[in-house]
Amino acid sequence: MADIMELFKKIASGDQASAGGAPEYIICGLGNPGDKYARTRHNAGFLAMDYLSQKCGIPIKRVRFKSLTGEGMVDGKRVLFMKPQTFMNASGEAVKEAADFYKIPMEKIIVFSDDVNFAPGCLRIRKSGSDGGQKGLRSIITLMNSDQFPRIRIGVGEKPSREYDMADWVLGKLSDEDCKAMYPCLEASYDIIRLIMDGKTEDAMGRFNGMKPAPKDTKTE
Repeated sequence: MADIMELFKKIASGDQASAGGAPEYIICGLGNPGDKYARTRHNAGFLAMDYLSQKCGIPIKRVRFKSLTGEGMVDGKRVLFMKPQTFMNASGEAVKEAADFYKIPMEKIIVFSDDVNFAPGCLRIRKSGSDGGQKGLRSIITLMNSDQFPRIRIGVGEKPSREYDMADWVLGKLSDEDCKAMYPCLEASYDIIRLIMDGKTEDAMGRFNGMKPAPKDTKTE
C-alpha cells in the first residue's frame, strides 16, 4: 500500500475532462490560498476538495467566482467544485457569486470546513445551523442571508491550552500524525456528497457523524 503521506501529495492530480452543462450543485471547501497556508488546520476544506478532485477526476484549476473551480459529473449530477481564493473570512463572496450566477438554491450548496472542537479523524455533518465560530461559514451565512445549507466540519483538534491564540492554532501546520488520522475523513467525503445530493443527508449523518480516530499503534515486546 502506498505511503499515506504520498497520497496527500497526489490528491490534487486528477486530470479527466469535465462535463458540460450548468451545475446543479456547488461543492465548496474552505481555506486560505497560497503555499504559505498549505496543510494548515484551517485548510481542511481545501484538502477535502483536493481529494474529491482526484477521486472524481475533476481538476480544480479554472479561475472563476473568486475561486479555483472545476466542473464535472458526480453520480449523474453536474457539480461545481470550488476552492475560494478570497481568504477564509470572505468565503461568502465567492460562494454567493457562483450561486447567483447558476441560480443554485442554498440546499444544493455543500460546504467543507475545519472544526477545532473535534479531533483529527472525526467529522460532523449538519443540514443547516449556525457557524459555530467558523468564520468562513459565517461569511457564507451573512452574505447569503441563510444558514440552510449542508456542511461537513472536519476535525483538526483543539487548542493545547485556553491561552493559545486561536489564529495561531488554525494557521499552524498539521502534523504527519494528524494527517494520517484525517485521511479517512477525506475518503468519506465522496460518499457524503453522493448521499447528500441523493437527498439522504440523514443517512450520511447516521453513518459518518460517529467517526472516531483510529487507535494509535502500540508496540509490544
